[in-house]
Amino acid sequence: MSKVRLGLIGSGGMARHHINILQGVSEAELVAITEPSSDQRNATLQRFPNLQGVPFFDDHREMLDKVEMDGVMIVSPHTLHFQQAMDALDKGLHVMIEKPMVCTVEHARTLVRRFRETGKVGLIAYQRHYIPVYRYVYEGIRRGEIGEVHFVQAINLQNWMHLTANTWRQDPALSGGGQINDTGSHLVDFLMWIVDAPATKVSAYMQYFDRKVDINSALAFEYANGAIGNLSIIGSTTVGWHEEITVVGSEGSYLIRHDQLEICDAHGKRYRQENLPQGSQPVINFVNAILGREEVQSKPEDGLRVIAFTEAAWQSAAQGGVPVPIAPLEE
Repeated sequence: MSKVRLGLIGSGGMARHHINILQGVSEAELVAITEPSSDQRNATLQRFPNLQGVPFFDDHREMLDKVEMDGVMIVSPHTLHFQQAMDALDKGLHVMIEKPMVCTVEHARTLVRRFRETGKVGLIAYQRHYIPVYRYVYEGIRRGEIGEVHFVQAINLQNWMHLTANTWRQDPALSGGGQINDTGSHLVDFLMWIVDAPATKVSAYMQYFDRKVDINSALAFEYANGAIGNLSIIGSTTVGWHEEITVVGSEGSYLIRHDQLEICDAHGKRYRQENLPQGSQPVINFVNAILGREEVQSKPEDGLRVIAFTEAAWQSAAQGGVPVPIAPLEE
């Protein structure tokens, strides 16, 4: 394989981020784009004039039929991911999917099985798997640096309700749900990823205000190993962006504030950790995995964990906050 030939489904803001990263990957090239919106096409070509010769399509199926490629990157509205991924796998292609992978547990299980059956590379673009600070926490827990994990907590504040008003993100037919399925999906993934045990049940309260999707969420949950956690995804605030993550262990704690990591050791001493793992990007990992150089760092199984947790949270909120079991990864 001289170069990994990639097709892109969707060319909005996040897609342009992936294109920008791909520009620096000499082993890959973008050979086709599916984008029905003329505004998004124009915005993409304005930012990347070197793509003038790349064909655009209105429908991903036409792109898959007409262009020879090795893999696709799916960066479309959430509820479209499942069928687009299945169609790409049916064509024998590797598939990278922007978060969330899909919007139901049933679709997630089907897609995970299909990846296993085909043997194709499947990557879900949960970027925290690639960011040094977050990677350090994942690896540190497995080294036993803070002992046994007792508690995790995460909160994100964002002006999401107003920023995404009148867009597909607040249309459940396209988004599949509200902010917990959008910005919140990254935090759900991180909390499901770092603890070496599945979450087993969740209790959730949600506020919708006058919108069709959840805006604010307050959740409490438990892992199979006895660890407990809180997660708050708040989209009605005027704060542009604020995030905090805390991981409490028997021998220390990790405190992440605005992507900065502070460690509290067994003696109560707090210090910054400067020796962090090397960072990467989902697109880079995707290309290297196709070339057989790297293992996938954010797998379809991670996407299944996220939607299993999210679906149970929606069910709990609909029932007034009663605890709801989280679906197991295997049927």
